[in-house]
Amino acid sequence: MKPAAAFDLPRGVIVPVRDIDLRMLPGDHPFAARNRAAAQANWEREIAAKPALFDGRITLFASMHIADGVLAGAFHMTDYSSFLHWRRMRGAREGEHAYAHAVIVARDGNLLAARMGGHTANEGRVYFAAGSFDPDDIRDGRIDVEANMAREVAEETGLLLAGMRPEAGYHIYSVESGTVLMRRYHSDRTAEELAAAVRAHVAAQADPEIEGPVILSPGSGPNEDFADHMHAIVDWHFNRRQTGS
Repeated sequence: MKPAAAFDLPRGVIVPVRDIDLRMLPGDHPFAARNRAAAQANWEREIAAKPALFDGRITLFASMHIADGVLAGAFHMTDYSSFLHWRRMRGAREGEHAYAHAVIVARDGNLLAARMGGHTANEGRVYFAAGSFDPDDIRDGRIDVEANMAREVAEETGLLLAGMRPEAGYHIYSVESGTVLMRRYHSDRTAEELAAAVRAHVAAQADPEIEGPVILSPGSGPNEDFADHMHAIVDWHFNRRQTGS
């Protein structure tokens, strides 16, 4: 394992990895430990704007690199309030954010994304169902990426990854704002059939996390509502660009 604060990843290009090994370190992240007062002040501002935010425990990475086709990393558990403060201070390069996307591919070849709800920290942004890694994703000191993907997709959309066909291996896309761990899942349903199921799920929720589904097709161009990383992923999927395989 590389030493803390070592982020040796190719930036701005989508690359394949055959496996993912993300291990937990003891204690809080050094950035969080040194900035508790500033993080709490920022948190007061955050919840004043978004009262539904919850200060749970999530991951903040201390190192990440690729070796022999495996994405390896080490992380600390920290408070969401500390993470939001870290995210606002982009100059603090002693940490890194990572999260996972299950990229759902419909039978007709279109992709299914979602628009985030108004009470979330990413209101109105369009991306594939995702959530930060939290304590429920930790198995024997490692992150269970598949469990995280399945939970987030089910919670946000009501869809079950267990009924879809996963591709072998993963891809990653790393930029300054974070590193996305991706796996494509192929469904036997069309994009519209999937979207209809998601709409029904959202309508049945008292406080849904997403506003609704967004179908992405080969003709989907740049979208100002896309989360920053989505432009590259959509282009990669439909045009096979920016990838090593």
